[in-house]
Amino acid sequence: MKKILTAYFSHSGENYFSGKIIKIEEGNTAIVAKKIAAMTGCDLFEIKRAEPYPEKYTDCVKESREELKADARPKLSEYKDVSGYDVVILGYPNWCGTMPMPVFAFLESTNFDGKKIFPLCTNEGSGLARSVDDIKKLCPNADVCEGLSVKGSQAKESDDTVREWLKKSALL
Repeated sequence: MKKILTAYFSHSGENYFSGKIIKIEEGNTAIVAKKIAAMTGCDLFEIKRAEPYPEKYTDCVKESREELKADARPKLSEYKDVSGYDVVILGYPNWCGTMPMPVFAFLESTNFDGKKIFPLCTNEGSGLARSVDDIKKLCPNADVCEGLSVKGSQAKESDDTVREWLKKSALL
């Protein structure tokens, strides 16, 4: 039986939903990651920046764009060794066409050689963008498998989509 980890980055506070900025208590990626854990029984690990992003949407976007431009690797509050896992489901929102920089820091912090990585990206219509290519560059000796794009504003209702993807990916 495969040992699976779902590692995810998520942002609560103000978020963009179908043209509006609204405040949410739990980030969209966290919602989907927890659905995956409930369906598969996998372990969960939340990727957190040591210094949290601002809750206000415009401030968060500004800070995340500055990090991307600087190719920054922010310090994480905790790191995770993935050596005991066969599969890593990697969850993140689409920020600026790719993953948030803490996800880059996570991928560079441990060895993913020989692991299967399944990208899971929440977004409001921009899909996985270039995140899969970025994962492949950061983890050249991992098998980066077909990812799942979930519209963030539909995260709470994504059970069927998630279950279908997990079955198709032989994770259920």
